[in-house]
Amino acid sequence: MAQETIRPTRLELLRTKRRINLARRGLKLLKLKRSALIVEFFKIARQAAQLRGDLAQRIAQGYRAIRQAEMMEGPVRLENISLMLPQVSELQVKSRNVMGVRTPTLVGEEYRPYDPKTLASLPPSVAEALRTYQGIYRVVLDVAEKENAMRRLLKEIEKTKRRANSIENVLIPRLEATARYIKFRFDELERDSFAMLKTVKRKMEREAAAAPPEVAHASA
Repeated sequence: MAQETIRPTRLELLRTKRRINLARRGLKLLKLKRSALIVEFFKIARQAAQLRGDLAQRIAQGYRAIRQAEMMEGPVRLENISLMLPQVSELQVKSRNVMGVRTPTLVGEEYRPYDPKTLASLPPSVAEALRTYQGIYRVVLDVAEKENAMRRLLKEIEKTKRRANSIENVLIPRLEATARYIKFRFDELERDSFAMLKTVKRKMEREAAAAPPEVAHASA
């Protein structure tokens, strides 16, 4: 708002002061939100780091289980058995609210249920390898969920930071400058009015002193 268009009135000054107080409260809330988002971000980051470490161990274990099954059953039989393995089920994506940020949550079974006869027919080494990779699949989903949540939280943190900086460094200083301008103009108008009243009073006093006695008496 250009200062030339601002009306220097008490009402406008009160409105500007209310806007300053409202902006300060909003700034405080944004800073609290940003702090909470940062805490949540690092909490999820620690969980993701643990999951990635667990995933690396599980993958190494899975390779050992596959090699063991290949040694026990041979590559040809292992390939034939793999054709009977169930497919990965479809995933459902839901969302949860983290400090006002919607983050996806993956929901789904690790694999389609086995037929009991198929389970009984699997060699122990192959069954063990399958159980290992079921665990890997679940951890991969968890890692994907955490990292997606981290990206969304980071985006919201940056957005909240920009809004807070805009209020703190642009809006509030602008409103404070407007309030100072209104007060300055209001005080200036009051001084002008006071000076004008004093001038009129002195003029009236001079006119009264210069008037003839009968006029002054009549005026009294």
